[in-house]
Amino acid sequence: MQFKDIIGQEATKKQLRRSVLESRISHAQMFYGTEGVGKLALAIAYAQYISCANRTEEDSCGQCPSCKKYEKLIHPDLHFVYPVVKTPKYKDPVSDHFLNEWRETIIKEPYFNIEQWFDNIGVENAQGMIYSHESDEIIRKLSLKTFEGEYKVMIIWLPEKMHVVASNKLLKMIEEPPSKTLFLLISEDLDKIIGTIRSRTQLVKVGKIDDQSMLEAIQRWPETANYDVNKLVHLAGGNLIQARNLLLKDEHQAYYFQKFVELMRLTYSRKLLELFDWVDEVSAVGRERQKLFLNYSLRLIRENFILNFKQPDMSYLSNEEMNFSQKFSPFINERNVIKISEELERAHQHISMNGNGRIIFMDLALKVVKLIRL
Repeated sequence: MQFKDIIGQEATKKQLRRSVLESRISHAQMFYGTEGVGKLALAIAYAQYISCANRTEEDSCGQCPSCKKYEKLIHPDLHFVYPVVKTPKYKDPVSDHFLNEWRETIIKEPYFNIEQWFDNIGVENAQGMIYSHESDEIIRKLSLKTFEGEYKVMIIWLPEKMHVVASNKLLKMIEEPPSKTLFLLISEDLDKIIGTIRSRTQLVKVGKIDDQSMLEAIQRWPETANYDVNKLVHLAGGNLIQARNLLLKDEHQAYYFQKFVELMRLTYSRKLLELFDWVDEVSAVGRERQKLFLNYSLRLIRENFILNFKQPDMSYLSNEEMNFSQKFSPFINERNVIKISEELERAHQHISMNGNGRIIFMDLALKVVKLIRL
Protein backbone atom coordinates (compact mmCIF):
# COMPACT_ATOMS: atom_id res chain seq x y z
CA MET A 1 0.00 0.00 0.00
CA GLN A 2 1.44 3.36 -1.03
CA PHE A 3 0.30 6.90 -0.29
CA LYS A 4 -0.63 7.31 -3.94
CA ASP A 5 -3.24 4.57 -3.46
CA ILE A 6 -5.06 6.59 -0.78
CA ILE A 7 -7.98 8.70 -2.00
CA GLY A 8 -7.60 12.33 -0.94
CA GLN A 9 -6.21 13.03 2.56
CA GLU A 10 -3.33 15.08 1.15
CA ALA A 11 -2.74 17.07 4.34
CA THR A 12 -2.60 13.93 6.47
CA LYS A 13 -0.22 12.22 4.03
CA LYS A 14 2.07 15.24 4.14
CA GLN A 15 2.02 15.23 7.94
CA LEU A 16 2.91 11.52 8.07
CA ARG A 17 5.69 11.80 5.50
CA ARG A 18 7.20 14.77 7.33
CA SER A 19 7.27 12.85 10.62
CA VAL A 20 9.41 10.16 8.95
CA LEU A 21 11.72 12.50 7.02
CA GLU A 22 12.34 14.58 10.14
CA SER A 23 12.75 11.47 12.37
CA ARG A 24 9.83 12.44 14.61
CA ILE A 25 7.94 9.16 14.61
CA SER A 26 5.77 8.86 17.71
CA HIS A 27 5.77 5.29 19.03
CA ALA A 28 1.97 5.23 19.52
CA GLN A 29 -0.45 6.96 17.15
CA MET A 30 -4.24 6.93 16.96
CA PHE A 31 -5.76 7.37 13.49
CA TYR A 32 -9.37 8.34 14.13
CA GLY A 33 -12.39 9.38 12.06
CA THR A 34 -15.56 8.00 10.54
CA GLU A 35 -15.65 4.83 8.44
CA GLY A 36 -14.86 4.87 4.75
CA VAL A 37 -12.22 7.61 4.82
CA GLY A 38 -9.14 5.39 4.50
CA LYS A 39 -7.69 5.23 8.03
CA LEU A 40 -6.50 1.62 7.78
CA ALA A 41 -5.08 2.15 4.29
CA LEU A 42 -3.25 5.26 5.53
CA ALA A 43 -1.74 3.35 8.45
CA ILE A 44 -0.47 0.57 6.19
CA ALA A 45 0.95 3.08 3.68
CA TYR A 46 2.64 4.92 6.57
CA ALA A 47 4.17 1.71 7.92
CA GLN A 48 5.38 0.78 4.43
CA TYR A 49 6.90 4.24 3.99
CA ILE A 50 8.79 3.89 7.28
CA SER A 51 10.14 0.45 6.31
CA CYS A 52 10.96 1.29 2.68
CA ALA A 53 14.65 1.08 1.78
CA ASN A 54 14.40 3.64 -1.04
CA ARG A 55 11.68 6.06 0.03
CA THR A 56 11.38 9.44 -1.66
CA GLU A 57 9.97 12.64 -0.20
CA GLU A 58 6.57 11.69 -1.64
CA ASP A 59 6.16 7.94 -1.22
CA SER A 60 7.66 4.51 -0.68
CA CYS A 61 9.39 3.06 -3.72
CA GLY A 62 7.08 0.09 -4.19
CA GLN A 63 9.95 -2.00 -5.56
CA CYS A 64 12.33 -2.84 -2.71
CA PRO A 65 11.99 -6.21 -0.90
CA SER A 66 10.24 -4.52 2.04
CA CYS A 67 7.64 -2.86 -0.20
CA LYS A 68 7.01 -6.09 -2.06
CA LYS A 69 6.25 -7.86 1.22
CA TYR A 70 4.06 -5.00 2.41
CA GLU A 71 2.12 -5.24 -0.84
CA LYS A 72 1.16 -8.80 0.12
CA LEU A 73 0.91 -7.93 3.85
CA ILE A 74 3.49 -10.61 4.68
CA HIS A 75 6.32 -8.46 6.03
CA PRO A 76 7.66 -10.25 9.16
CA ASP A 77 7.74 -7.00 11.17
CA LEU A 78 4.13 -6.06 10.37
CA HIS A 79 1.48 -7.34 12.78
CA PHE A 80 -2.29 -6.86 12.91
CA VAL A 81 -4.91 -7.04 15.63
CA TYR A 82 -8.63 -6.80 14.79
CA PRO A 83 -12.02 -7.97 16.10
CA VAL A 84 -12.75 -11.68 15.70
CA VAL A 85 -15.45 -14.10 16.83
CA LYS A 86 -15.63 -17.40 18.63
CA THR A 87 -16.36 -20.36 16.35
CA PRO A 88 -16.65 -24.14 16.83
CA LYS A 89 -13.06 -24.32 15.57
CA TYR A 90 -11.68 -21.48 17.72
CA LYS A 91 -12.99 -21.27 21.27
CA ASP A 92 -10.33 -18.71 22.24
CA PRO A 93 -9.81 -16.86 18.96
CA VAL A 94 -7.00 -14.44 18.22
CA SER A 95 -6.40 -12.38 15.11
CA ASP A 96 -3.88 -14.80 13.61
CA HIS A 97 -6.61 -17.45 13.32
CA PHE A 98 -8.23 -15.24 10.66
CA LEU A 99 -5.06 -13.83 9.11
CA ASN A 100 -5.64 -15.27 5.63
CA GLU A 101 -9.14 -13.78 5.47
CA TRP A 102 -7.78 -10.46 6.76
CA ARG A 103 -5.10 -10.25 4.09
CA GLU A 104 -7.56 -11.23 1.35
CA THR A 105 -10.03 -8.58 2.51
CA ILE A 106 -7.49 -5.74 2.49
CA ILE A 107 -5.85 -6.74 -0.79
CA LYS A 108 -9.23 -6.99 -2.51
CA GLU A 109 -10.60 -3.71 -1.11
CA PRO A 110 -8.78 -1.72 1.61
CA TYR A 111 -11.86 0.45 2.24
CA PHE A 112 -14.20 -1.79 4.24
CA ASN A 113 -16.16 -1.63 7.49
CA ILE A 114 -16.74 -4.03 10.34
CA GLU A 115 -19.94 -5.37 8.79
CA GLN A 116 -18.10 -6.37 5.62
CA TRP A 117 -15.28 -7.89 7.68
CA PHE A 118 -17.71 -10.00 9.70
CA ASP A 119 -19.39 -11.10 6.47
CA ASN A 120 -16.02 -12.38 5.29
CA ILE A 121 -15.44 -14.47 8.42
CA GLY A 122 -19.03 -15.67 8.76
CA VAL A 123 -20.32 -13.98 11.91
CA GLU A 124 -23.77 -15.11 12.98
CA ASN A 125 -25.09 -14.34 16.47
CA ALA A 126 -21.74 -13.64 18.13
CA GLN A 127 -20.43 -10.17 18.88
CA GLY A 128 -17.02 -9.58 17.45
CA MET A 129 -14.32 -8.24 19.72
CA ILE A 130 -10.60 -8.28 20.50
CA TYR A 131 -10.52 -10.85 23.29
CA SER A 132 -8.43 -10.73 26.45
CA HIS A 133 -5.97 -13.44 25.37
CA GLU A 134 -5.05 -11.36 22.29
CA SER A 135 -2.88 -9.29 24.63
CA ASP A 136 -0.60 -12.30 25.21
CA GLU A 137 -0.07 -12.54 21.44
CA ILE A 138 0.73 -8.83 21.26
CA ILE A 139 3.33 -9.17 24.04
CA ARG A 140 4.85 -12.25 22.42
CA LYS A 141 5.18 -10.67 18.98
CA LEU A 142 6.61 -7.40 20.21
CA SER A 143 9.13 -9.10 22.47
CA LEU A 144 10.88 -10.44 19.37
CA LYS A 145 13.63 -8.52 17.62
CA THR A 146 12.92 -6.99 14.25
CA PHE A 147 13.53 -9.41 11.40
CA GLU A 148 14.23 -7.03 8.52
CA GLY A 149 13.18 -3.44 9.17
CA GLU A 150 14.04 -0.82 11.75
CA TYR A 151 10.59 -0.94 13.39
CA LYS A 152 8.17 -3.59 14.54
CA VAL A 153 4.72 -2.31 13.55
CA MET A 154 1.54 -3.29 15.37
CA ILE A 155 -1.65 -2.07 13.64
CA ILE A 156 -4.74 -2.40 15.85
CA TRP A 157 -8.00 -1.96 13.95
CA LEU A 158 -10.95 -0.79 16.08
CA PRO A 159 -9.36 -0.78 19.57
CA GLU A 160 -12.78 0.27 20.90
CA LYS A 161 -13.72 -3.40 20.43
CA MET A 162 -10.95 -4.50 22.81
CA HIS A 163 -11.71 -6.40 26.00
CA VAL A 164 -10.81 -4.41 29.13
CA VAL A 165 -8.10 -6.93 30.10
CA ALA A 166 -6.46 -6.59 26.70
CA SER A 167 -6.78 -2.79 26.93
CA ASN A 168 -4.97 -2.69 30.26
CA LYS A 169 -2.13 -4.86 28.99
CA LEU A 170 -1.89 -2.75 25.83
CA LEU A 171 -1.65 0.35 28.01
CA LYS A 172 1.35 -1.08 29.80
CA MET A 173 3.01 -1.85 26.45
CA ILE A 174 2.38 1.69 25.23
CA GLU A 175 3.75 3.17 28.47
CA GLU A 176 6.88 0.98 28.35
CA PRO A 177 7.25 0.05 24.67
CA PRO A 178 9.92 -2.34 23.47
CA SER A 179 12.67 -0.67 21.49
CA LYS A 180 11.75 0.41 17.93
CA THR A 181 8.10 -0.53 18.27
CA LEU A 182 5.35 1.41 16.52
CA PHE A 183 1.69 1.16 17.56
CA LEU A 184 -0.86 2.38 15.00
CA LEU A 185 -4.41 2.30 16.36
CA ILE A 186 -7.35 2.77 13.96
CA SER A 187 -10.50 4.00 15.68
CA GLU A 188 -14.02 5.05 14.69
CA ASP A 189 -15.18 5.81 18.24
CA LEU A 190 -12.62 7.42 20.54
CA ASP A 191 -15.12 7.69 23.39
CA LYS A 192 -15.17 3.88 23.76
CA ILE A 193 -11.41 3.61 24.23
CA ILE A 194 -10.12 3.90 27.79
CA GLY A 195 -8.87 7.40 28.49
CA THR A 196 -5.43 6.29 29.60
CA ILE A 197 -4.74 4.80 26.16
CA ARG A 198 -6.11 7.85 24.35
CA SER A 199 -3.94 10.16 26.42
CA ARG A 200 -0.78 8.21 25.61
CA THR A 201 -1.19 8.21 21.84
CA GLN A 202 -0.58 10.94 19.31
CA LEU A 203 -3.94 11.64 17.70
CA VAL A 204 -4.08 11.76 13.91
CA LYS A 205 -7.42 13.10 12.70
CA VAL A 206 -8.49 11.59 9.36
CA GLY A 207 -11.28 13.70 7.93
CA LYS A 208 -13.85 12.86 5.31
CA ILE A 209 -12.66 12.47 1.73
CA ASP A 210 -12.95 15.77 -0.12
CA ASP A 211 -15.54 15.96 -2.90
CA GLN A 212 -13.07 16.37 -5.75
CA SER A 213 -10.98 13.35 -4.75
CA MET A 214 -14.15 11.31 -4.24
CA LEU A 215 -15.45 12.35 -7.65
CA GLU A 216 -12.22 11.36 -9.38
CA ALA A 217 -12.19 8.01 -7.61
CA ILE A 218 -15.76 6.92 -8.33
CA GLN A 219 -15.64 8.11 -11.94
CA ARG A 220 -13.18 5.28 -12.51
CA TRP A 221 -15.74 2.69 -11.39
CA PRO A 222 -17.41 1.04 -14.41
CA GLU A 223 -20.75 0.95 -12.55
CA THR A 224 -20.96 4.78 -12.63
CA ALA A 225 -21.12 4.98 -16.44
CA ASN A 226 -24.81 5.94 -16.41
CA TYR A 227 -25.01 7.37 -12.90
CA ASP A 228 -25.24 10.92 -11.61
CA VAL A 229 -21.82 10.90 -9.94
CA ASN A 230 -22.20 14.39 -8.48
CA LYS A 231 -25.28 13.27 -6.58
CA LEU A 232 -23.48 10.12 -5.47
CA VAL A 233 -20.59 12.21 -4.12
CA HIS A 234 -23.04 14.37 -2.17
CA LEU A 235 -24.93 11.41 -0.68
CA ALA A 236 -21.70 9.62 0.26
CA GLY A 237 -20.64 12.53 2.46
CA GLY A 238 -16.93 11.76 2.18
CA ASN A 239 -17.41 8.04 2.89
CA LEU A 240 -16.16 5.76 0.10
CA ILE A 241 -17.90 2.72 1.59
CA GLN A 242 -21.22 4.56 1.58
CA ALA A 243 -20.67 5.58 -2.04
CA ARG A 244 -20.10 1.96 -3.04
CA ASN A 245 -23.09 0.74 -1.03
CA LEU A 246 -25.37 3.32 -2.64
CA LEU A 247 -24.12 2.47 -6.11
CA LEU A 248 -24.38 -1.29 -5.70
CA LYS A 249 -27.54 -1.15 -3.56
CA ASP A 250 -25.98 -3.05 -0.68
CA GLU A 251 -28.30 -5.79 0.60
CA HIS A 252 -27.65 -4.97 4.25
CA GLN A 253 -28.60 -1.33 3.71
CA ALA A 254 -31.76 -2.46 1.91
CA TYR A 255 -32.67 -4.74 4.82
CA TYR A 256 -32.11 -2.00 7.40
CA PHE A 257 -34.25 0.41 5.38
CA GLN A 258 -37.04 -2.16 5.10
CA LYS A 259 -37.02 -2.87 8.84
CA PHE A 260 -36.94 0.85 9.68
CA VAL A 261 -39.95 1.55 7.45
CA GLU A 262 -41.84 -1.38 8.96
CA LEU A 263 -41.08 -0.22 12.51
CA MET A 264 -42.25 3.33 11.86
CA ARG A 265 -45.42 2.28 10.08
CA LEU A 266 -46.38 -0.34 12.64
CA THR A 267 -45.71 1.93 15.60
CA TYR A 268 -47.66 4.82 14.08
CA SER A 269 -50.65 2.59 13.27
CA ARG A 270 -50.25 0.79 16.64
CA LYS A 271 -50.50 -2.68 15.15
CA LEU A 272 -49.16 -4.46 18.20
CA LEU A 273 -49.62 -8.02 16.98
CA GLU A 274 -47.64 -7.28 13.84
CA LEU A 275 -45.04 -5.50 15.97
CA PHE A 276 -44.50 -8.74 17.88
CA ASP A 277 -43.66 -10.44 14.57
CA TRP A 278 -41.30 -7.60 13.68
CA VAL A 279 -39.54 -7.94 17.03
CA ASP A 280 -39.18 -11.71 16.56
CA GLU A 281 -37.56 -11.22 13.17
CA VAL A 282 -35.12 -8.49 14.18
CA SER A 283 -34.13 -10.20 17.42
CA ALA A 284 -33.23 -13.33 15.43
CA VAL A 285 -30.41 -11.70 13.46
CA GLY A 286 -26.90 -11.46 14.91
CA ARG A 287 -26.02 -8.85 17.52
CA GLU A 288 -23.65 -7.02 15.21
CA ARG A 289 -26.45 -6.71 12.65
CA GLN A 290 -28.80 -5.46 15.35
CA LYS A 291 -26.35 -2.75 16.39
CA LEU A 292 -25.81 -1.69 12.79
CA PHE A 293 -29.58 -1.53 12.25
CA LEU A 294 -29.92 0.74 15.28
CA ASN A 295 -27.14 2.99 13.98
CA TYR A 296 -28.86 3.14 10.60
CA SER A 297 -32.17 4.01 12.28
CA LEU A 298 -30.50 6.81 14.23
CA ARG A 299 -29.19 8.27 10.98
CA LEU A 300 -32.60 8.17 9.32
CA ILE A 301 -34.31 9.77 12.32
CA ARG A 302 -31.83 12.64 12.20
CA GLU A 303 -32.09 12.97 8.42
CA ASN A 304 -35.89 13.09 8.61
CA PHE A 305 -35.75 15.82 11.23
CA ILE A 306 -33.37 17.86 9.07
CA LEU A 307 -35.62 17.33 6.04
CA ASN A 308 -38.24 19.51 7.73
CA PHE A 309 -35.96 22.54 7.27
CA LYS A 310 -36.43 22.38 3.48
CA GLN A 311 -32.71 22.63 2.75
CA PRO A 312 -31.85 20.07 0.02
CA ASP A 313 -28.10 20.54 0.46
CA MET A 314 -28.42 19.35 4.05
CA SER A 315 -30.07 16.07 3.05
CA TYR A 316 -28.09 12.85 2.63
CA LEU A 317 -30.86 10.43 1.68
CA SER A 318 -30.87 7.99 -1.22
CA ASN A 319 -33.76 8.11 -3.70
CA GLU A 320 -35.54 5.25 -1.94
CA GLU A 321 -35.03 6.81 1.48
CA MET A 322 -36.19 10.19 0.18
CA ASN A 323 -39.39 8.76 -1.30
CA PHE A 324 -40.34 7.43 2.12
CA SER A 325 -39.07 10.40 4.11
CA GLN A 326 -40.95 13.07 2.19
CA LYS A 327 -44.16 11.75 3.75
CA PHE A 328 -42.67 10.52 7.01
CA SER A 329 -40.48 13.48 8.04
CA PRO A 330 -43.34 15.63 9.50
CA PHE A 331 -43.73 12.98 12.22
CA ILE A 332 -40.14 13.56 13.39
CA ASN A 333 -40.13 16.95 15.03
CA GLU A 334 -38.68 18.97 17.91
CA ARG A 335 -41.06 17.24 20.36
CA ASN A 336 -39.85 13.68 19.75
CA VAL A 337 -36.59 13.61 17.79
CA ILE A 338 -34.35 13.66 20.87
CA LYS A 339 -36.45 11.13 22.78
CA ILE A 340 -36.60 8.64 19.88
CA SER A 341 -32.85 9.04 19.33
CA GLU A 342 -32.19 8.38 23.00
CA GLU A 343 -34.27 5.19 22.89
CA LEU A 344 -32.33 3.94 19.85
CA GLU A 345 -29.02 4.72 21.57
CA ARG A 346 -30.18 2.99 24.75
CA ALA A 347 -31.19 -0.12 22.79
CA HIS A 348 -27.76 -0.13 21.10
CA GLN A 349 -26.05 0.05 24.49
CA HIS A 350 -28.13 -2.81 25.90
CA ILE A 351 -27.47 -5.02 22.85
CA SER A 352 -23.74 -4.32 23.28
CA MET A 353 -24.05 -5.53 26.88
CA ASN A 354 -25.49 -8.86 25.67
CA GLY A 355 -29.03 -8.08 26.77
CA ASN A 356 -31.95 -10.16 25.55
CA GLY A 357 -32.63 -8.93 22.02
CA ARG A 358 -36.33 -9.74 22.06
CA ILE A 359 -36.93 -7.80 25.27
CA ILE A 360 -34.80 -4.86 24.10
CA PHE A 361 -36.53 -4.51 20.74
CA MET A 362 -39.98 -4.98 22.24
CA ASP A 363 -39.26 -2.22 24.73
CA LEU A 364 -37.94 0.01 21.92
CA ALA A 365 -41.01 -0.61 19.76
CA LEU A 366 -43.44 0.22 22.58
CA LYS A 367 -41.52 3.41 23.38
CA VAL A 368 -41.69 4.49 19.74
CA VAL A 369 -45.46 3.77 19.71
CA LYS A 370 -45.81 6.40 22.42
CA LEU A 371 -43.39 8.91 20.89
CA ILE A 372 -44.21 8.80 17.18
CA ARG A 373 -47.43 10.80 17.54
CA LEU A 374 -46.08 13.58 19.75
